[in-house]
Amino acid sequence: MDWLPTITAGFETIDADKALKAKAAQNLVTWLTHADFAAYRPQLEKLIEQKKWSVLLDSFYQVMPFGTGGRRGAVGIGPNRMNLWTLGASVQGHCDYLKAKFPALSELHVVLAFDVRQFEDKRGVYDSSLPNPVLHLTSREFCQHAAGVYAANGVHSHILAPDSKKYVATPELSWTIRYLKAHGGLNMTASHNPPDDNGSKFYDERGAQPVPPEDQLMSEFVDRAESIKFVPFADAAKNGKVHFLDDAPHRAYIELSRKQAIIPPPRAGEIRVVFSPLHGVGGFCAGETLEAAGYKYIPVPEQNDPNGQFPNVTKTPNPEVPECLDRAERVATEQQADILLATDPDADRIGGKVNTQADGKGGYRYLTGNEICSLLAHFKLSQLSTAGDLPPSPLVITTEVSTGQQTRIARHFGAQIINDLLVGFKYHADVLHQLDTTGQFGDIKATPADFIIGTEESHGIITTPQLRDKDSAGAVLLLAELALSQKRKGETVVSYLDAINRQFGYFRNEVVNIVMTGIEGKINMTKMLDTFRTNPPKEIGGVPVASFEDLRDENGRMGPFKGETDKAARNFLIFRLAAQNGISAKVCLRPSGTEPKAKAYIETSCEPFKVGSTQAQWDATCKNVDAEIQKLATSFLTTALATVGQTPKPGEDKLSR
Repeated sequence: MDWLPTITAGFETIDADKALKAKAAQNLVTWLTHADFAAYRPQLEKLIEQKKWSVLLDSFYQVMPFGTGGRRGAVGIGPNRMNLWTLGASVQGHCDYLKAKFPALSELHVVLAFDVRQFEDKRGVYDSSLPNPVLHLTSREFCQHAAGVYAANGVHSHILAPDSKKYVATPELSWTIRYLKAHGGLNMTASHNPPDDNGSKFYDERGAQPVPPEDQLMSEFVDRAESIKFVPFADAAKNGKVHFLDDAPHRAYIELSRKQAIIPPPRAGEIRVVFSPLHGVGGFCAGETLEAAGYKYIPVPEQNDPNGQFPNVTKTPNPEVPECLDRAERVATEQQADILLATDPDADRIGGKVNTQADGKGGYRYLTGNEICSLLAHFKLSQLSTAGDLPPSPLVITTEVSTGQQTRIARHFGAQIINDLLVGFKYHADVLHQLDTTGQFGDIKATPADFIIGTEESHGIITTPQLRDKDSAGAVLLLAELALSQKRKGETVVSYLDAINRQFGYFRNEVVNIVMTGIEGKINMTKMLDTFRTNPPKEIGGVPVASFEDLRDENGRMGPFKGETDKAARNFLIFRLAAQNGISAKVCLRPSGTEPKAKAYIETSCEPFKVGSTQAQWDATCKNVDAEIQKLATSFLTTALATVGQTPKPGEDKLSR
């Protein structure tokens, strides 16, 4: 059958770029007629019969972009969905890249990890009565398919055995690559995305995701991959190209994490800690670390088992979202716990709530990612300083969009700080790599041994330079130690945070998500950012913009582009506002690298508490900081949407509190 006329006519009913519609039609015809895609044909024919042209256009107008180290998105049928073909093409490109990078090596090795996900078509895209190759597809099966591609290319894979009940979390993957001296790695995970999403994250030999220009080179190899070599997983194992991980790397990782402790362990019954992996893999890293360090945690029974549908989680399995901690808070209240902690599905992020009373009889206060950053940076610096254990050139690393309070904290303890990194822990890892190889990063001179902590506002923490990705294990241990230290003084984490705010100034940080889905959303996102870039606002919420910085400016501080991936990462605008009435403010805007939205990071802050001021005056100042951030959020969202002829929906400017 000649499908092209029918498809072309169908796409004409959609208002979209003609070139994109033509590309989608070409790709769809290929998937309908090529033998390699025969298994997908019944579902595609049904979608055409049902005239689901929007779904088909979005699924076929492009090959899912290989972003800054991998692909992530909805599982489904088509080149713009996660499936065995898009994964296979990525892995084939990775194999070609590794061979070019290590031409003298006869044997190449990679470590493979996976989360708990399983595709069940929760969005109801496909016909349940027809065969569907992606239905019930798990992250484990994705990984085993990848091992088959690696094996066909002569690359050895290290992966958990098929009957293993364990999981390798994201931070443990970073560790295992380094432990085994592998040449790279792959993690099949969509982190905290909805259950029907999945993704592939590729790692280099340092246990980190590659940074420009290496990620650009890898991306080019992926784009050039035309034919995918493959052998079945069972055959790859028989042929000696697949190696099943034993427990040695895991034990070493847990021991490394346990050694990050900086205060004496708790006595029996001294502190009550509730922990939930939110149905993810956190129990195998953060949970085990807590126990190894002497913190016998209280589980949240209905969330303890790995389950890729996250059935007992409110809203989303993301500790950045307070609602997902409701069941943990119920257990904490029943047990009068001092702190409750949670990890996201791949266990690189943490979140939690702390009791407002030292006796465990109070309510619970949620900790934002930025508050966790400040708390842990201050606590670790303070403890090391008091013990006389600060290294010669202590170093704190954070990002441009994380709270500026950390800069004041670091400088108070005489620490150096790198506070202007792009978003993503691969940039933290790059700092550590440059310090390891040259002893310098920009104007900073140090060694990895000087590293204190690395933070990111999106609940990411790293506490040791021996890992090169954010790590929930070291972070939960440090946060539990802070709670224990405070309890030993008859105080709380809340009082510790209040003291930090008074000493260094109250900072309020919020993220406003500007959601733009589908092809039209992608076009509007580009238009919005380009409009701001060429015609930045002179004021936001009535406050003058004192300076504007476009990180894509090749004459600016970041210099010439290192490739297209670098250009994409630098799609980042910074508006620094004039200080008014004792309040400073900043707005950063960037498109998300993993979700169809732009993120506006807004910060307002005041100076430290002045000696002689009253509590009422301090409370009024903090209230003004809160009021100012709401005003800026509403104004900026309105201005941003106006660039594409839209207005905010009711409540769209609502902040976290």
